[in-house]
Amino acid sequence: MTAKQVLVLGVDPATLQGWDPEPVLAAIARGQARFGDQGIEADYCLVALDEDPAGTITEALTREDYACVVIGGGIRTHEPLLVLFEKVVNLVRQHAPGAAIAFNSTPEDCVDAAQRWLLPQGAAQEGAARKGAAQEGAAER
Repeated sequence: MTAKQVLVLGVDPATLQGWDPEPVLAAIARGQARFGDQGIEADYCLVALDEDPAGTITEALTREDYACVVIGGGIRTHEPLLVLFEKVVNLVRQHAPGAAIAFNSTPEDCVDAAQRWLLPQGAAQEGAARKGAAQEGAAER
């Protein structure tokens, strides 16, 4: 699999009834552009709530290896979707166990959420070396 940096999961605003999705779609587009501005590759998976969102998310999670998965507020903050949010967290843990999980505040700040967890390559390698040394030390005790 080709490594992508980030997967953003959210509710597709165009599939929700009774409101104008255009402002949210525009904010999502601005958020996607910010990833490009930062040189970070990002895939988006926007789900329709009435079309097997868990299955769609599982497909997205298994398509690539991700360093970070951002779970959007449409899934996280709407109380009737609490069970879906729990499923999403567990799907990420199951299908992308090496990925950090991040939460955005708005569709435009997904890159900020991801950057809190993305480490520069050198820092990631240094952290892995420290973790290995700590595990060796614990095994010797």
